[in-house]
Amino acid sequence: MANRTAPESLIEAVRYFADEDVATDFVANIRWPDGQQVCPRCGSIDDHYYLKTRRLWKCRDCKKQFSIKVGTIFEDSPIKLSKWLPAMWMLANCKNGISSYELARALDVTQKTAWFMLHRIREAMRDGDGNLFNGEVEADETYIGGKAKNMHFARRKRVVKGTGGVGSGKTAVMGLLERPRGSEHSLVRTHILPDTKQRTMQEVVRRHVAPGASLFTDQHSGYTGLAKDYLHDVVDHVSHYVKGQVHTNGLENFWSLVKRALHGTYVSVEPFHVFRYIDEQAFRFNNRGDTDRGRFTNLLASIVGRRIRYAELTGAEA
Repeated sequence: MANRTAPESLIEAVRYFADEDVATDFVANIRWPDGQQVCPRCGSIDDHYYLKTRRLWKCRDCKKQFSIKVGTIFEDSPIKLSKWLPAMWMLANCKNGISSYELARALDVTQKTAWFMLHRIREAMRDGDGNLFNGEVEADETYIGGKAKNMHFARRKRVVKGTGGVGSGKTAVMGLLERPRGSEHSLVRTHILPDTKQRTMQEVVRRHVAPGASLFTDQHSGYTGLAKDYLHDVVDHVSHYVKGQVHTNGLENFWSLVKRALHGTYVSVEPFHVFRYIDEQAFRFNNRGDTDRGRFTNLLASIVGRRIRYAELTGAEA
């Protein structure tokens, strides 16, 4: 297959991927950059032939056929790549995200289909733990969700636990931000917290931050005791927000981007889906120094092994 160059804008992407053969060719070059196709059924390498009229490969070893979608977020989807790829382009590059209703209108699909597509793309945006953060690291927590008093009774009964108080009915999220070292910009990771107890919060910090790093936090009691493992400095938000290098403004900026997307674009997000929307924003934040084309191709390179089913998304599948 010929090596193709990615488009550089959304309008170019729509035109470029309108040809299903071109779209299949492009995804194949991203999935198998060395040109050696791997059979997802038996693992056979480059021992199959391409059925051009059906856009399928036939493996000579296991005698099974497979498409470019097998083993990816596209698997079992009847939606053509000519719609999938522009959808990925938009979600990777729209700063405040894109709603399922807007995507449905743009692609001429149902809202339910668009919602499922967006969540499958967010699954590809999910980042692993990677290397431990080092150097100067910020840690901060926030609460995401509507106020309990503004919820419909049925929703409040389902979502709110306990007797109320700070964060009641909301999802607690911790963020960790590594300030620029060799890279061009800072990087962020997030973690959904079951609670904001000291043990829970410090376990997250130790999982992602290398011992000896400079750690900057606010005055939350959950961070008390980290000084034995880190160069821990605290900024007291009661009196000030910056004390030299001691601040969490990088994460505050990230939280503002997250909440702008949630409040302005997505409006209402169920607690069990919150992490997916934060993963989406973290992907764009961590790749913000790249071009639209670069973010798109980085996302496309992560589609393998990230399949998620509708029943899993809706909670029908435990």
